Amino acid sequence: MKFHLEGSFRLSAEAGDAVKDLEEFFGGAAEILKKGAADGKGAEITSWKLGNTDISVVIDSDRYVRAHDAVLRLRRPLADLLGKKYRVGVRGIEISKYEIEVASERSIDHKIPHVKEMKHEGGVLTLSLEVDESDLKNQVPDRIVSLLDEKLAAEDYGGKAEHWELLWESEPRVPKFERDPTEELVNRGWIKHGASRGQWIYGPEGTHLFRVLERIVLEEIIEPLGYREMIFPKLVTWDVWKKSGHALGVYPEIYYVCPPKTRDPEFWEEVMDYYKVTREVPVELVKEKIDNPIGGMCYAQCPPSWVFFQGRTLPNEDLPIRIFDRSGTSHRYESGGIHGIERVDEFHRIEIVWMGSQDQVKEEAEKLKECYTRIFEEILELRWRMAWVTPWFMAQEGKSGLSEMTGAGTVDYEAILPYNGDWIEFQNLSINGDKYPRGFNVKAQSGEQLWSGCSGVGLERWTSAFLGQKGLDPENWPEAFRERFGEMPKGIRFL
Repeated sequence: MKFHLEGSFRLSAEAGDAVKDLEEFFGGAAEILKKGAADGKGAEITSWKLGNTDISVVIDSDRYVRAHDAVLRLRRPLADLLGKKYRVGVRGIEISKYEIEVASERSIDHKIPHVKEMKHEGGVLTLSLEVDESDLKNQVPDRIVSLLDEKLAAEDYGGKAEHWELLWESEPRVPKFERDPTEELVNRGWIKHGASRGQWIYGPEGTHLFRVLERIVLEEIIEPLGYREMIFPKLVTWDVWKKSGHALGVYPEIYYVCPPKTRDPEFWEEVMDYYKVTREVPVELVKEKIDNPIGGMCYAQCPPSWVFFQGRTLPNEDLPIRIFDRSGTSHRYESGGIHGIERVDEFHRIEIVWMGSQDQVKEEAEKLKECYTRIFEEILELRWRMAWVTPWFMAQEGKSGLSEMTGAGTVDYEAILPYNGDWIEFQNLSINGDKYPRGFNVKAQSGEQLWSGCSGVGLERWTSAFLGQKGLDPENWPEAFRERFGEMPKGIRFL
């Protein structure tokens, strides 16, 4: 990767008397521009020129001491030289040209902020940046470089969002059912499509099934391990997603929340009158009267809970903290990927969260794995497997192998759906490292860096996995589950 910067230092007055000192300064600038870099690496001043009230410079560099860092490094010692001896101040830095070159077999089609032009020739991708001194100080070029690395690495990784590695697989079990469970649920009247896309209404039978699964989680996990119930917000603001890291890429999948610009009925009278006359909601007019999005509906359940702990210190004797939430729905815009009850826009989930020292978080994860294994093997009797899932951005850092991991990462639980032969992810367990404690500034009394983990129990996914293998007839269900289910509730009849 190469950096080429052309810019100038704006001066408060002419500095013609300082030519010799400036020649000596720029001639010896290598010590400043290569500090911290390996031998032969760093930035270099290709040329410089003293103008009437400015000093223009051309800087070329590698990625060790990047050109924008180099020009910032020069400002203070240059200001000290001119100010003390010649009473000339350095008022600012102007950037007239800044290009970044990187070897790449492909171009990038997406527009990148602060990049005014992008071209791809001869295996080299060149970005022309539009930045000022404030952008340099705010590390905008560094973030562009990181984004560029991310996009190219993602493409080199084959476009996959994650790396998958099998950990364990159960013994084969003969399925008791080989049809789409959602279709059967609809045919029997246990569920019905809601008014919104990817949304279902669950009748007494389907709801009872959900409650039985929920009770299994409570009795087999929550109560034995000592988790305490909390209620997490289901409207999540941008501030929360910025701290949790979701603001980096959540946009295509969230349902946005926009408040009205005012509650004044007169402001909305036109909308209300339109509906009264036409019996149609004037959506375009409504759009004019709502404010900018303040965030979105719950996407990942645990981030808003961290506001409860934000900026606080936890006593050592209270660690690990174990909490869970089951208070409402989560929402993800699945686009064209919705199918049945296993891939929906609105879903029900029990979110399990724990935090403590690194060892405590890892130990808690193992306890949860034991609980899940007992449930899936002895109560639900599923054919299932576990896989280590590494996001591609961790894989590109050489952390895709299990032996190379620090312990942070995700385990996915997958179950076979006999009717189509596909494996469906129906459970996950993540050790998030220090991601959330750092993001929300949560500390331990001991001073040791806190870690955290989370595990979401999706009731739609558990139901799909269970019914997909066992069907809807209780006589085909495992005895341990049948005992917990009890009597089938009476459904809703229609004439």
